[in-house]
Amino acid sequence: MQLGNYQKPRLPLAIKFIALSLSLSFLSGCAPAPPQNMSNICSIFQQYPKWYWEALDSYKQWGVPVSVQLAIVHAESHFQPGARPPRTTLLGFIPWTRPTSAYGYAQAVDGTWLNYQTQTSRHSADRDEFGDATDFIGWYGYTANKKLGISKRNAYQLYLAYHEGINGYAAGTYRDKPWLITIAQNVQYQATAYRKQLHYCKYSIPKPSLWNLWLM
Repeated sequence: MQLGNYQKPRLPLAIKFIALSLSLSFLSGCAPAPPQNMSNICSIFQQYPKWYWEALDSYKQWGVPVSVQLAIVHAESHFQPGARPPRTTLLGFIPWTRPTSAYGYAQAVDGTWLNYQTQTSRHSADRDEFGDATDFIGWYGYTANKKLGISKRNAYQLYLAYHEGINGYAAGTYRDKPWLITIAQNVQYQATAYRKQLHYCKYSIPKPSLWNLWLM
């Protein structure tokens, strides 16, 4: 055999495809860390541009502004994909059950998430996927607008309805919860700040490459 003419054997195309698919699946399974600057929407979208386009898709579908969507995510999970309510304790020190089934970016509970999946036919949607979470928030805001007459741009009232549920908001359950009213006021403040920031940077947010679609 002549070593000078030796060529490295080529992998079959099918094997290459499988290897690439496994690599992409592994990478896409790594949840992104919370944004480095959660108080600035331009910084958030420069770090994760795909999030902007997903939130924009939700806005086009349901009419809830991007700034309101992200203000709710900020309040609910601080952009942590696997966020859950802290466990209660038994006898003051033994970790026990969680107070609700809330999970993910939007802290959606099991029943409401199931309603969303059923009504939108998005049965494969996951609460720890940012695009699915923003679509859920948009859908909920749309529902609150239809059933309660709340403006889709009113982050304060939308958050109260989001937290208390449609029936709870209609019954005024939030009135006896000053702590919740304070959070809703903060959501409104954050949404206003996000809206003003986004006005100056929305046209400079890069469209993610095909590779980044897998990574983020």
